[in-house]
Amino acid sequence: MKIRSVLSAAVLAVATTFAATQAFAQETFTLRLAETWGPNFPIFGDASKNMAEMAEKMSDGRLRIRIDSANKHKAPFGVFDMVKAGQYDMGHSASYYWKGKVPNTLFFTSMPFGMTALEQYAWFYHGDGMELMQEVYEPHNLMSFPGGNTGIQMGGWFRKEINSVDDLQGLKMRIPGFAGEVFAEVGVSPTNIAPGELYTALERNTIDAVEWVGPALDLRLGFQQIADYYYTGWHEPATELQFLVNKKTWEKLPADLQEILRISMRTASYDMLVQSQHENAKAWASIKEEHPNVQIKQFPEEVFQTMKEANDKLLEEAAAGDELAAKIVESQQEYLEKSRAYTDISERAYLNTMGDVE
Repeated sequence: MKIRSVLSAAVLAVATTFAATQAFAQETFTLRLAETWGPNFPIFGDASKNMAEMAEKMSDGRLRIRIDSANKHKAPFGVFDMVKAGQYDMGHSASYYWKGKVPNTLFFTSMPFGMTALEQYAWFYHGDGMELMQEVYEPHNLMSFPGGNTGIQMGGWFRKEINSVDDLQGLKMRIPGFAGEVFAEVGVSPTNIAPGELYTALERNTIDAVEWVGPALDLRLGFQQIADYYYTGWHEPATELQFLVNKKTWEKLPADLQEILRISMRTASYDMLVQSQHENAKAWASIKEEHPNVQIKQFPEEVFQTMKEANDKLLEEAAAGDELAAKIVESQQEYLEKSRAYTDISERAYLNTMGDVE
């Protein structure tokens, strides 16, 4: 009887453990994500939806992500605070929107005169980028992951042509991030405005110029109806959005769901870069035919040189005043130098060669 009792107890223990393991494996998690964008916002909003769909499919329904757009939570620039506080488990936005709260966050979106998308992704995943980004977000109970890239952004829509640095003096322009600080250094009055308010601000002369993304998203907002001068980019050569995750939420997820979420975010980010290229190419093809008023311009060399000098000055000041900022700036500059040397003999050489071929 004793042997039977021991065996019965052992079998019961194994069965209980197996049942508990199975129950845990089948446990479902529903996360809430707040995004800066409005409902059904193209490209940006597609990235968060694609991520959520992939996570649910790969987890066989165990991981579900419910997305609240800006019209729901009413705080497009409050995503950082809401995810930090645990009101939302995740967020989808842009890191440089938080520079007023945590200045070092701005380095992880895009930097003027900096890396292209390919170079920047290499820095994130094979250089120091991910580790440095986590070092910035760790004290705020947050984890940050690349959330989709626009590629090189256009330099903005202007009502008047920019022929010299003097034309920038007192200009009111929507432009976020470090580029806004560079523009401020050369006389512009920069401001940040939520995406849904940009057209009205330009139409009502609240601002004189607006920088948003590129042809695909700019034409949808109708800037070409108000401003004739469309400038090529310099300020955001690889604009990376971000997925924010509350650290406590992350730690509650089983290891397999953490990995599924990580892969879903990374894949959705790459997909957004490809989609951006495709949609911008389509929109660009329509500009000359459908919007003959639009004049494609490049800032004069004098303006570029002045902005580059301002950019270098501000980077030196940021590095001098903050040890972590100095680490990030050094890492980015060293990686840019190494990566650009190869870009010059590969992509740049190819494009230059193709330009010479009839």
